[in-house]
Amino acid sequence: MSRVLVALGGNAMTSADGQARPQDQIAAVTTAMGHVAEVIAGGAEVVLTHGNGPQVGNLLVKNELAATVVPPVGLDWCGAQTQGSIGFLILNALDAALSSYGIAPRVAAMVTRTLVDPADPAFTRPTKPIGRYLPAAEARVMIEHGEAWEDRGERGWRRMVTSPEPLEILDADAVRALIAAGFVTVANGGGGIPVVRGPDGSVRGAAAVIDKDLGAALLASAVLADVLVIATDVEAAVLGFGTAGARPLGQVGVAELRKHAADGQFAGGSMGPKVEAVCRFVERGGRRGVITSLDRIPEAVAGRAGTVVVPA
Repeated sequence: MSRVLVALGGNAMTSADGQARPQDQIAAVTTAMGHVAEVIAGGAEVVLTHGNGPQVGNLLVKNELAATVVPPVGLDWCGAQTQGSIGFLILNALDAALSSYGIAPRVAAMVTRTLVDPADPAFTRPTKPIGRYLPAAEARVMIEHGEAWEDRGERGWRRMVTSPEPLEILDADAVRALIAAGFVTVANGGGGIPVVRGPDGSVRGAAAVIDKDLGAALLASAVLADVLVIATDVEAAVLGFGTAGARPLGQVGVAELRKHAADGQFAGGSMGPKVEAVCRFVERGGRRGVITSLDRIPEAVAGRAGTVVVPA
């Protein structure tokens, strides 16, 4: 039996137009779990992780609006809350999807912490976009409150936060125990809750976010997955994106893919982290990593869809 780590992108938890209302999230997760259940019914052992960008964005808006009534919570708390809420949606949807295949559901969701280095240089330069886009005038107000915002072109301005390198999933032993007990396990959502360890060994949350794709690669290696599937809103990574000569990548060796990345073929805020994630996974011993669209997950598991990254 192959073990597959499926990483669901933000599009798996929102409507087609990016709305993240409760009903949108329920409908989108229900669709995603239909594809995941098909993989499980085909005999694969599945571990799940997910993005949380839209959900954290919603919490940040609530923080802003309610700041004079209740204290705002940090990014680590936002990560923990979204792991719980998205995990709950996945549990319900996957239970129903597995039952439709006649499979008795055994699904668990975990709140999971990811260790980062407090000396990581990323803490000195915010590079990760989060939350909603704002017009320049509204973004200026938040900048005056000490936040870092960046002009993202036609869509407006977006908040930028620190995104340190994920080093270790502190709760990996518990994830592995659940898998060994036969549970489809949801873990490390949003890349994991970022934490740092103090000199006395204690752990505390960090004001940062973990890249969900790099977190997925770390989790896939930690659970000894054979295949990592990063499900996003496009069918494959594309060379020459946005040009007349654009072409999707099919099967590719990790060395060749790294060369394309070094040549600047993949945008840093979108496809770049996904490419880096599948490269890391394969370099750590994974059989293959795949980048594809949500509706192609079953084919991707078999290596028949998307950008399929192999060791050579």
